Amino acid sequence: MAEKQSLEFLNTLQAIIRDRRHAPKTDSYTSRLFNKGLNKIAQKVGEEAVELIIEAKDEDLHLFHEEAADLLYHYLVLLEAKDTRLDAVIEVLEKRHK
Repeated sequence: MAEKQSLEFLNTLQAIIRDRRHAPKTDSYTSRLFNKGLNKIAQKVGEEAVELIIEAKDEDLHLFHEEAADLLYHYLVLLEAKDTRLDAVIEVLEKRHK
């Protein structure tokens, strides 16, 4: 049940990110990221990946989860900036698994 809720949440989050791209809000961090362009979004993904790696080496699971969430969020923003969805990436993984 929790797995289904997680997927539903990711779909909701993707929809919010898509909305911020196509209907920007001045007080939205996501909208500001899109305004800065693809290079800045990709840079943020890289920064968050490095921060996650650093936290992975330590024992604080809470901070690791925080950084993992930041990376996943920025990755979803990057996917939207590239006009794609997480489903497309999951499809690739499913094909590799067979």
